[in-house]
Amino acid sequence: MTDLNAIPLTAAAFAPFGDVLDVSGDPDKLINQGLCGRYHDRARLDLGPNGRAGISLFNAEPRSLPFRLDMVERHPEGSQAFLPMHQNPWLVIVAEDAGDAPGQVQAFLAAPGQGINLHRGTWHGVLTPLAEPGLFAVVDRIGDSANLQEHWLGTPLTITA
Repeated sequence: MTDLNAIPLTAAAFAPFGDVLDVSGDPDKLINQGLCGRYHDRARLDLGPNGRAGISLFNAEPRSLPFRLDMVERHPEGSQAFLPMHQNPWLVIVAEDAGDAPGQVQAFLAAPGQGINLHRGTWHGVLTPLAEPGLFAVVDRIGDSANLQEHWLGTPLTITA
């Protein structure tokens, strides 16, 4: 197995794979009589042909570090946003595309309050909460076409903090 160190999730480092969803910086505007900051249009949703937006709830079993990664997947028909419904760190694993197969794998530690939106076709690991509850709201494409491709790694990776 090969070791991979997870780094903090930042918008700049994650940009090739998707959008970081958080309330960093100043809000775009104040609403609700000035008592609520609106951080507007933070994700580039891509629902693909004949798709519609759906909101699902995922309740994943927590994992621990070091984490063994042996499979990544992607969704070729649309983007996928993960919004934690908790205030715990969680692991985000992505890989570059290398001609219909995953290339270089990267791992990020999402801080409490950070969500992500994976761009269409981005290779990624499974949902990996690091504490209970593993509850996430997921906004992704709903449609009739096949939207899942899995790739098993020839050599598993061990991801550490």
